[in-house]
Amino acid sequence: MTSTFKTCHHPIPTQTNPLAEKNTLRALVLTAVMMVLEIVGGWYYNSMALLADGWHMSSHVVALGLALFTYIVARKLAADGRFTFGVWKIEVLGGYTSAILLLLVAVTMFYHSAERLINPAQIHYNEAITLAIVGLLVNLVCAWLLKDGHHHHHEHAHDHSHGDHAHHHDHHHGHEDLNLRAAYMHVVADAATSVLAIIALFGGKLFGADWLDPVMGIVGGVLVAVWAIGLMRTSGRALLDAEMDAPVVEEIREVIAASPIAAEIRDLHVWRVGRNQYACVLSLITQNNVQPEFFKNQLQIHEELVHITVEIIKREE
Repeated sequence: MTSTFKTCHHPIPTQTNPLAEKNTLRALVLTAVMMVLEIVGGWYYNSMALLADGWHMSSHVVALGLALFTYIVARKLAADGRFTFGVWKIEVLGGYTSAILLLLVAVTMFYHSAERLINPAQIHYNEAITLAIVGLLVNLVCAWLLKDGHHHHHEHAHDHSHGDHAHHHDHHHGHEDLNLRAAYMHVVADAATSVLAIIALFGGKLFGADWLDPVMGIVGGVLVAVWAIGLMRTSGRALLDAEMDAPVVEEIREVIAASPIAAEIRDLHVWRVGRNQYACVLSLITQNNVQPEFFKNQLQIHEELVHITVEIIKREE
């Protein structure tokens, strides 16, 4: 005998982050202004490190614009019934796209820096250094804005995620805004390349090491590529539902193992539908006459499980 009890949240509410959306807009405006100054300044003063930083910053303008667009779309579609499990993956898709842009920028930085290493040009150090320092300050302000949005959302979500149940978690279960993380990574990467540009320009000005400028451009490109690949892996796992190694999966197994009614897990599928929200499909084999709702109620101690389907298969004696 097979019976199924299913609870359907249609659609699953998506956790919003209004402060992150507002701060992303502020960071976008600041970055766009600085991008224009660095590209023009790098071209005029013949600084490859500064020019690379400016073009790198242009990708961040696109990435921040994409992050802002993603927040707006997700907010507007939050109540759209076509999205069975909510619109959270729109944000993840934005983060993944930003990671691809970041990787392309890294390749571009590496190529142009290598070209300048082979064919050096005269650099106007004083002017280039001034622009690079201003660019770094802008990056730090933008990073603070985006980090503030992340901390505010984390504290807000943490304060409200444990109100209905006595069970508490010490781990986050992937409690993260991947769209905001992508925007933040773009800004941090730009800050890092600004630091490298400043080091290269001072090295060239004080010690005549003109080769430092393109070399630092290459180092910056490699560093950005590493960050981009890491971000692609994280967001890609969420998009492909590769979440069976999440802590909540083991917790589900522990609940079933500790149940007063003996049951064997025949099939288990878990995937993430929000920053800290999971859906679960569970098939159990038992000799007892028990309704699926019994196990569903036990699993609800884990408040991150917002969509649970339990199937009971009666083992014939």
